[in-house]
Amino acid sequence: MANFDSDEAAKIHRHLHAHMPSDPALRIKALESLAVEHGMVSPKTLDAWVEAYSEHIGPKRGALVVAKAWLEPEFKTHLLKDAASAIAVIGYEGHATGDLKAVENSENSHNLVVCTLCSCYPFGLLGISPPWYRSAAYRARVVREPRKVLTEFGVNVPASVAVHVWDSTAELRYLVIPQRPAGTDNWSQEALAAIVTRNSMIGTDRDLSLETV
Repeated sequence: MANFDSDEAAKIHRHLHAHMPSDPALRIKALESLAVEHGMVSPKTLDAWVEAYSEHIGPKRGALVVAKAWLEPEFKTHLLKDAASAIAVIGYEGHATGDLKAVENSENSHNLVVCTLCSCYPFGLLGISPPWYRSAAYRARVVREPRKVLTEFGVNVPASVAVHVWDSTAELRYLVIPQRPAGTDNWSQEALAAIVTRNSMIGTDRDLSLETV
């Protein structure tokens, strides 16, 4: 059996941290450089993944789906009936979207998504899940006290509005369709998508602002 020297392990740990940049962005860059240097990945592959998640996959895809649902009643009906099939029609099917359910906010109801077991998430539409979504605190509290958690996100849902909490799993994930703000009647799909936030598609945002446009 191999011997474990705690003092030596601690020494190695300190050495590694002493040679890593303190800034997270610089740490990522250092790791990227090492991966490329050792032939583990090519720079073109890294660039492609960054572009995919920042420009295409990220919340932008989900926002375009929401905007399309606002503009096209037939698409919204399809989305609410069979979300996986609806997004496949526009070429957005992919990772973690094969079993997808869309739920719609209204004047009388608000939808909120969580994954109590781990962090199942439709990242093919919303990109990488935020750290708070993966945290044990969010996963445990949002089921027990959803209104209080929403308040901490700055969302005050009136008592007259029902709050529905949806628990994602590996077999079923959710996309919240937020309410379309007033004053956007003549907006294009792209303009509408620009006001849809990632959090609104999870349910930790409700009243969308027009100030971002």
